[in-house]
Amino acid sequence: MPNRLADAISPYLRSHADNPVDWFGWGAEAFAAARERDVPVLVSIGYSTCHWCHVMARESFSDPAIAEYLNAHFVSIKVDREEHPDVDASYLAAASAFTEGLGWPLNVFVTPDGQAFHAGTYFPPVALTGHPSFRDVLTAVTTAWVTRRADVTAGAARVAELLAESARALAAGASRSAADAQPSADVLDQAVAELVGYEDLRFGGFGGSPKFPVAPALSFLLGRSAASGDGQILALRTLKLMGASPLRDPIEGGFFRYAVNRDWSDPHYERMLYDNAQLLSLYTRAWMITGQAWARDVAEGIARFLCEVMQLPSGGFASAQDSESTVDGRRVEGGYYALERGDRQRQTPPALDEKVLTGWNGLAIQALARAGFAFDQPHLIDAARRAADYLGEHHEGADSALVRASVTERNSTAKATLEDYGMYSRGLLELALVTGEVIYAISARHLLDSTLPERDDTPGFRPPHGADPVLSEQGLVSAIDPSEGAYPSGLSATADAALLLHRLTGDDRYRRAAQAGLGLVAALAPTRPLAYGAALRLFDELNAPIEQFVIVLPDRPAPTVPPAGSPPAVRPAAAYPVTLHDLARRHAAGVVASLSESQARAFAAAGFDLFTARTAPSGLPTAYLCRDFVCQLPVTDPAELAPVDASAVLLAEIAAEQQHGSRPPEH
Repeated sequence: MPNRLADAISPYLRSHADNPVDWFGWGAEAFAAARERDVPVLVSIGYSTCHWCHVMARESFSDPAIAEYLNAHFVSIKVDREEHPDVDASYLAAASAFTEGLGWPLNVFVTPDGQAFHAGTYFPPVALTGHPSFRDVLTAVTTAWVTRRADVTAGAARVAELLAESARALAAGASRSAADAQPSADVLDQAVAELVGYEDLRFGGFGGSPKFPVAPALSFLLGRSAASGDGQILALRTLKLMGASPLRDPIEGGFFRYAVNRDWSDPHYERMLYDNAQLLSLYTRAWMITGQAWARDVAEGIARFLCEVMQLPSGGFASAQDSESTVDGRRVEGGYYALERGDRQRQTPPALDEKVLTGWNGLAIQALARAGFAFDQPHLIDAARRAADYLGEHHEGADSALVRASVTERNSTAKATLEDYGMYSRGLLELALVTGEVIYAISARHLLDSTLPERDDTPGFRPPHGADPVLSEQGLVSAIDPSEGAYPSGLSATADAALLLHRLTGDDRYRRAAQAGLGLVAALAPTRPLAYGAALRLFDELNAPIEQFVIVLPDRPAPTVPPAGSPPAVRPAAAYPVTLHDLARRHAAGVVASLSESQARAFAAAGFDLFTARTAPSGLPTAYLCRDFVCQLPVTDPAELAPVDASAVLLAEIAAEQQHGSRPPEH
């Protein structure tokens, strides 16, 4: 029996390489084999840090008797959902016709043409109350395939047609003009009110158990202070409670994926890159808004976890850390996290899934770049830069072709999805704004341009090199999947990058593309705010004025030696002046950039019009505060910006923070 998984890019697939099951990886070869043998296909989808995936692997896929039955009656395909998110999304949609409790492992039985006719998640090796054994399921599927083939294929065709109809209806609904489709501020307020109604007032978060962070919804609420203070208060309350809960590892700083119980206890101990990157952005922004120590402490803990645990020697970030580890010779879930720091050093830490995913790394680049700027910690910006440079060298190809995933510099053959283009572009733009290096912005624009529709009246964005070829041939994938889960959809991520690019260039085609793309979910998102937080945040931004705050540092600072005859300056040793940088690092809305005069000229020459004629004429750091591309006169005195930017209260907070020695003075 050939071992097709031994050299797989995915660590999850390699973990199944020694199974007695005759696994195929995802591709046309498996479906061709099924057609030749006239047998159904088992598509088994999971990921490396999925606890129940490991359980089913040990109980069933390692069982020689079950493997023998599978090999005789099925063609079996093993899929890493993180390497092939479009495959996972397509089969999740199909599986919803057969089971309500969707999750992973996801086991879908399909015809040789790829049409689903039965599905489930975890199946135990022995039947339990309400749960048939995996062997019983296999036997029943085989019997149906052999004795009721016509019914099976007809039912599968109906499911496929229903999914196709849903995709067509989505596209038709987006054909209205973007302006007509965009939710009003009142509609967004209603979405906020619905989320407020879901709040767990005692423990924070939404609903009962199990409980997830739901970072996109919190991001939407955190920006709704102007129209709905309740939303921002909810988000801040949840972030504070969650940061002090068992969902967060206080030693290494990272958050676990979700908790079984309402009070965030009994977490599932896998730690995902996408969760921690988004939460770093949220806690950084919470500190910008409140200036409170709890927000900064949690943010810095997450950043430490990303840099010390998740960042690989190559510079890229691992996609996840396992929930299971070996403690004192026993393999247990979560046991490592029950230990103190010193005891952990004597144990083997949970394994990393060292798969570097372009999109998720984009989220980490964005979060670390902004946190490094906000907290004045250059090493965080350096970590973001290392990841961006790795992706630029190893994941960017000719003709705007991105690689979806790599492991130890070996690239996956999986096509990059829209989320890769959107999240990576957004991360590069953020990195450009805090480093002043235009090359990152140019790369982001090039990638984003490749996703733009050919005409303004064509809704949405598209991955430039198409969808997965197997799914396309089977008619199982739509051009754009707008669904959001624990992180933004590819549509929302690309629209987010396009809106930021519009704010930097003034080129309205980026705004029009974002509006048209978001039109796909304009009617749906406000009715399901917990599931479409990223899209709602973008609708909110489209309704709001555009704020742009640029600080330009002189290439040659003004001389610090006073003229002859000047009286000596008197300054208390413990009191440091509030600087423009202090205000910028606490500016939570709109575009914030800090760069030198020569860097501003490079941005302007490259077509980023926000930076045109941005100089420091007096030889001092100079701020430009703009609204809807109309800028106030440049200022060098922070006090002149305070009423517009952060108010006198913020100035007082920063001054108090500095006087008490929480950070050194700037030079």
